[in-house]
Amino acid sequence: MSLPRSLAGWTIAIFGFLAFALGVVGLVSPDSLLAMLGFETTPADQRAPGDYTVTYMAASSMAAVNMGVYYMLASAVDFRPFFLWTVPFRLVTFVVFSTLVLTGVAPDRFFGVAAWEGAGALITGAALWWEARNKKTAIAEA
Repeated sequence: MSLPRSLAGWTIAIFGFLAFALGVVGLVSPDSLLAMLGFETTPADQRAPGDYTVTYMAASSMAAVNMGVYYMLASAVDFRPFFLWTVPFRLVTFVVFSTLVLTGVAPDRFFGVAAWEGAGALITGAALWWEARNKKTAIAEA
């Protein structure tokens, strides 16, 4: 896999790597990831019948691993349409996760996930804007 070729590509690669790494943490130690996110954890021997927390953590962690790989591959081939597509979808994720915190469905520390998504979207969007602006300037100067 090659290194990203643009600032926007780097923002996507970094997010992808972190999604991949945190997905692996969730697969290996779901309780550690739950604690990082601010959720209470229950020892396995004390879980109620029908408690599918670990199952859900495995599924969402595997999704994070896959998403991380997609992001890293997109950055490696400089798939700019993908970079652009991530911006609005990550902003939607920011809104949904923030709403979960504000309505009391998720603990306050979960807002860190929302902030990460929102900031990442804005940073990637700004990098795309900056690169497009500089490309137009470079063409005009040629």
